Amino acid sequence: MLYFDYASTTPVDPESLQIYRKVSEDYWGNPSSLHDAGGKAQLLLENCRERLGDLLGVPAEGISFTSGGTEGNHLALLTLAFSYQKKGKHILISGAEHSSIHSAASFLENEGFKVTKIPFNSEGLIDLEALEEAITDETTVVSVCHVNGEIGTIQPLREIRKLLNGKDILFHSDMVQSFGKLDLKEAASIVDSLTISSHKIYGPKGAGAVYFHPACDIRPYMTHQTQEHGFRGGTVNLPGIAGFVSAAVKAAPPEEYHRYSELRSSLLNSLDSSMDGDYTIYGGQAAHQLPHVIGLGINGVEGQWLMLECNRKGIHISTGSACQTGKQGISKTLAAMGIGERAGKEFIRISFGRATTQEHIEELAAVLSEIRRETYIS
Repeated sequence: MLYFDYASTTPVDPESLQIYRKVSEDYWGNPSSLHDAGGKAQLLLENCRERLGDLLGVPAEGISFTSGGTEGNHLALLTLAFSYQKKGKHILISGAEHSSIHSAASFLENEGFKVTKIPFNSEGLIDLEALEEAITDETTVVSVCHVNGEIGTIQPLREIRKLLNGKDILFHSDMVQSFGKLDLKEAASIVDSLTISSHKIYGPKGAGAVYFHPACDIRPYMTHQTQEHGFRGGTVNLPGIAGFVSAAVKAAPPEEYHRYSELRSSLLNSLDSSMDGDYTIYGGQAAHQLPHVIGLGINGVEGQWLMLECNRKGIHISTGSACQTGKQGISKTLAAMGIGERAGKEFIRISFGRATTQEHIEELAAVLSEIRRETYIS
């Protein structure tokens, strides 16, 4: 089996798994309990918070641990929106946000908020001019993902921040796809809140974090919750958090970025030679592109069919974000780019990870070419 769906989830790193088990065995007390077992667990929890804050370059007191990116995005968008609703009830999100942001935005619409979705340009970057034009005196929150999860484009957070300066608008960014692949210290300093997740970086599932800048005048939108600064309820998943932070410390070194760039070039060169350019790549220039995520469509071959045929041949790819699999219509990213339904249905996503090799790339290219040839003949 060859796995090319690392943007969806990753296997757990053995060291992270070992830490998960050790914490489960030795730190099983509830961190909220006042006895010694609880105090021992609380010390570990705060140590994890401090280490994660150091990695992000943010104050640890602004970090609240969550069950993952989806819960973090829900908490972030709802908290910011309800905290600033006296100023206005207008929210801006990119049209290509993760489904968790769209669901939170839909909830806010039912609560009387107005939500404006900003399109992407042809290179998969947010349309800054459209964003600027959409801002009103009632706008309170802007949410734009750092790296798009379907085509891997890196969004211009600094340029977005410049548009918001002096307007008393809070800026949230979903950094689930960029965390562990890029150094986030600069990006984290630009936003008012961000979300990250464990299972995208070889940590255990069921752990993540949301960060709110301590200077933000916000309060939990749901009252009487006692965990994680009052932003959530339920006993914290300390083994998962410890495994998550361990994986974060071990996240991709700089040389991995270069290796992924080489793998990307190799795959695209192979497709060029075997398909005579009969495919479409969705993404931006190298400076605005995470190399390990490739969004593409092979002309005349439906993406769902291609994915199933690859699976039959032992190769795992996807047709976009796993959180919208099974839903009708094309991917949110392609829709935000103005891509038509026919081309949109040809979309597939290929993503690399630590175990991906040049030999795997060659086999993938050969299988994609074979399926295309078989489809055209039939």
